[in-house]
Amino acid sequence: MKRLLLTGLLSVSCALPAVAALKVGDAAPDFKTQASLAGKAFDYSLQSALSKGPVVVYFYPSAYTGGCNIQAHTFAINADKFAAAHASIIGVSLDSIDRLNDFSKDPDYCAGKVAVAADVDGTIAKSYDLAIRPPAEGKKDSRGVDLHHGFAERTTFIVTPDGKIAATLSGLKPAENVAKALETVQALAATASVAP
Repeated sequence: MKRLLLTGLLSVSCALPAVAALKVGDAAPDFKTQASLAGKAFDYSLQSALSKGPVVVYFYPSAYTGGCNIQAHTFAINADKFAAAHASIIGVSLDSIDRLNDFSKDPDYCAGKVAVAADVDGTIAKSYDLAIRPPAEGKKDSRGVDLHHGFAERTTFIVTPDGKIAATLSGLKPAENVAKALETVQALAATASVAP
């Protein structure tokens, strides 16, 4: 019986996706890059954002693709709740800043409420130990535009002001990912409010 149980557990663990992403307690790699909010490009610094509170750093494969559209829109409609928990949000993908300028202002997606950052060569994603898939020939976005860039795996990190990772969220559907991120920052805010 024990052998059967052990075999079953091993088969389940082998079926789960391998997550190489940084873990809770790890130092979050600092990064500076071009980002866009409401269609306007600006210089983004994680360290600067952390000086104001926790940061939700969410990596997503590409602007204007199915799950990424849902995730951006869900972050946008919950942006006030994240702000109430004193947390900011930055999306990171391998998209160009021009694509992100469009995506960040699009009322159906980021809606001018969520900043998105360009990681064109994948350096930021790699520093967070995320896998990057190469461009797929002939792949188009939801607008019918060809996609010529690689795709980082969908993973969200909650980073506390001390630069540590408080949560790593992966393997979730886009809307669930946002809900779990919100739950995490709200718990951090509740803990901070009771601290002496």
